[in-house]
Amino acid sequence: MSPDPARPELEQFVGALDLDAGADGEWHGTNTGEGHGVIFGGQLLAQTIVAAARTHDDKQVRSVQTVFARAGSTDTGVQLVVDPMHAGRSFASVAVSAVQGDRLCCRSIVLLDQPDDDLVRHEVPMPGVGSPPTDADDRWWQIETVGGVDLMAADVGPAELQVWSRFPGLPGDEVTGRAALAYASDGFLIGTAMRPHEGIDQSMAHQSVATTVLSHTISFHEPIDASGWLLLTQESTYAGHGRAYGRATVHAADGRHVASFVQDAMLRAVAPDRRN
Repeated sequence: MSPDPARPELEQFVGALDLDAGADGEWHGTNTGEGHGVIFGGQLLAQTIVAAARTHDDKQVRSVQTVFARAGSTDTGVQLVVDPMHAGRSFASVAVSAVQGDRLCCRSIVLLDQPDDDLVRHEVPMPGVGSPPTDADDRWWQIETVGGVDLMAADVGPAELQVWSRFPGLPGDEVTGRAALAYASDGFLIGTAMRPHEGIDQSMAHQSVATTVLSHTISFHEPIDASGWLLLTQESTYAGHGRAYGRATVHAADGRHVASFVQDAMLRAVAPDRRN
């Protein structure tokens, strides 16, 4: 299935997920164009999921644990190197390294599986935030914060944030859905950690405040359609020593708890002589 041709940004995103196979477990991908010259971490998460899924097409990605080592440049493409760890009837695992030349950008441990029948079942209920947006704009990636929270404005609030997210026209296969959710999950927890602190907000990032994601883990629980509305309910439970930690649950609009993720990030002041 092809992306909506009326949305060129979506076409570029899906194109970045259409990895070209190389030799010996290598895959090659383009960039989405996001990130202001530095590759957005969500892109690397998404491409990692695709590379792992293509290596084990009889299983689905269950979880991805990623450590971001260095920033990648949007000037050149990305090479995903897949190193098999284990492959069995029910489970498989691989290490995936995203590199540019001799520069290691990040490394992930990916768990894949074949789902079993329920022995037990429970899930975190969806928060009572009302229905998804009905007046969304025409952007390729539509996001809307619950309560109109603006992370770019210094509005003090709790270290919590709920975001509706969807990618209209996105292909409906499971691999692309999980990759798109991973992409979306990377961008909000640092801003969530800033919310309780007067005089600091996400507009200061990369200027007077140095921010970057250090590690990110996402687990998938249920089938995901990222072209429909997903609710990301996020909270930062700790910030200090130049670091911030956050966690989140993801619910589909029908109430299913479809994924969870956690993140460690850097959050520290930039020395005055190094500011733009």
